[in-house]
Amino acid sequence: MTGGRWRDRCVAATGLTVIWVLLWGTFSPLTFAGGALIAVIVLAVFPLPAITWAGRIHPAGVARFAGRFLVDLVVASAQVAVAAFRFGHEPRSAVIAVPLQAPSDLGLTLTAEALSLVPGSLIVDVDRDKGVLYVHVLGVSGPPDCERFRQDVLDLERRIILAFGSPAERAALDVFVVELPVAAIHHVKEPTS
Repeated sequence: MTGGRWRDRCVAATGLTVIWVLLWGTFSPLTFAGGALIAVIVLAVFPLPAITWAGRIHPAGVARFAGRFLVDLVVASAQVAVAAFRFGHEPRSAVIAVPLQAPSDLGLTLTAEALSLVPGSLIVDVDRDKGVLYVHVLGVSGPPDCERFRQDVLDLERRIILAFGSPAERAALDVFVVELPVAAIHHVKEPTS
């Protein structure tokens, strides 16, 4: 086993041990030892696949991503709350296909997770081979709203890549062109009477 693989396993074991201690709610040598033992057993029975990450953490990019993510979180929460309490109004929704700009496994996962944490959007499916996210989104009224949301997802991916991406992923941001027709990108669900 290579040095990088051992490092990954040690990081995973440490993370699992910390979670174990936090779940117990109190730190003691016995809780720590039990968590470490459980972590080793879990990692032996369910080994993690090798993760290749050629990127590095860019502090300025992380700050931009975190700041904008918090703003998106607050704004989307307010929009969903308003929609939930609007009586007599049935919100329209759509499932939108969003081809990502630099679809590495880690970039795809981080984008999908960040998107799912924002209220009003949910990942329905992922095409890993083509790098496409299928996102269910609330509050769309037609193709312009779908296109605006698709661009918001691409902007989110751009911020994630600028925060954590490799040089190759950062270069891919500059040459990305979408070739999906608009009709294949969205389907707006009409309200039922």
